[in-house]
Amino acid sequence: MGREQWKKIWVGSAGNMVEWFDWFVYASFAVYFADAFFPKGNDTANLMNTMGIFAVGFFMRPVGGWLLGRIGDRRGRKAALTLTVSLMSASAVLIAIAPTYAVAGYGGIAVLLVARMLQGLSVGGEYAASATYLTEASAPERRGFASSFQYVSMTAGQLLGLGLQIILQRSMSEQALHSWAWRIPFIVGALGAGIVFYLRRSMLETEVYADDDQAQTDPDRGTMKALWAHKREAFLVIALTMGGTVAYYTYTTYLTKYLSGSAGLSKPTASLVSFCALFLFMCLQPLAGKLSDRIGRRPLLITFAIGSTFLTVPIMTLLKHAGSFWPALGLSLLALVVVTGYTSINACVKAELFPTGIRALGVALPYAIANALFGGTAEYVALWFKNGGIESGFYWYVSGCAAVSLVVYLTMRETRTIDLHRVGKGAGDGTAERVLAS
Repeated sequence: MGREQWKKIWVGSAGNMVEWFDWFVYASFAVYFADAFFPKGNDTANLMNTMGIFAVGFFMRPVGGWLLGRIGDRRGRKAALTLTVSLMSASAVLIAIAPTYAVAGYGGIAVLLVARMLQGLSVGGEYAASATYLTEASAPERRGFASSFQYVSMTAGQLLGLGLQIILQRSMSEQALHSWAWRIPFIVGALGAGIVFYLRRSMLETEVYADDDQAQTDPDRGTMKALWAHKREAFLVIALTMGGTVAYYTYTTYLTKYLSGSAGLSKPTASLVSFCALFLFMCLQPLAGKLSDRIGRRPLLITFAIGSTFLTVPIMTLLKHAGSFWPALGLSLLALVVVTGYTSINACVKAELFPTGIRALGVALPYAIANALFGGTAEYVALWFKNGGIESGFYWYVSGCAAVSLVVYLTMRETRTIDLHRVGKGAGDGTAERVLAS
């Protein structure tokens, strides 16, 4: 892979990293600022309210997916990626300056809500624009490897957030973290977004998009009408995302809270477990992506779904009784190795389903809908089960979602050999017929 290819991957991934740093620090620092925006009372209830606002960001993702996916298909991948990072920066600034309940009553919640809505818009478009850009910018035989850097960058953003959290936990008192220091990561996120905005202004458009005259002149490109013509592919994206997104958010954003709130580990120890597990998880992504370029996408997806369906309940049960760092790390890493079968290749699989003129919107909107319904609510569902005294019910919920996706993976055909220039231009003008088993 040449220097120009690596440059495209770096620029496309850098924004994704900052995007997910901002997205993740909200979840990871919620245990510190949950009480700042609500009246004093039940800590679990306040955390549920804070995570409810977190879920609102997911419900804005379909709007962001539609808006920014449309821009990506009509004006280019570069335009969409530049706009997402601008929205990202604005949301981080708002959270950093949001007034607490003691200062402005419920006014602080209103600011927090607006910020999360902007984050939802931004991430809703970022995923698709990044997935499309990374897939199109790579050679056909390296699409799995190149697109795996989407989750490398996402995980790097989470690691930066966790790393900052560990530093703050070890250098500041618990009182300072609850009082004001939780604002620090959002200031860092705003600064990082500004740097990425500068980088993306000079990024190159992908050749697949730039060379496709039909995609750039078609009046229906990036519209709901064009997406409806590929509705089978859109529903396929929702179904194959369902199990993966629930498992991913269970073992990433929710893991730290689960280890500290249910397994009884201290907050610093729980954060360290998550940091180490996520670092190793990040390193696995390119290896799995490269493997998919050799053996195909389906074997990895099927392995993930089988593992998540049958191992989630025992892993989560054992994690609750882990008791110390090393058992918790081993179990967390086992779970993330299973999830790698989905995360390393899901971006390219979705991008490979759609023609150039509808690829960004085709990936963005169905994926955002699936995340709004399943990924964004995963933590809230987990806390709901816990608050109801049946925490183990959540384990079965995750397994059930993975089982549904398993059925989809088993009925899919391979997408590795699909030509991105010819998707939708062959007989029947449909990719789903070639991807779904008849």
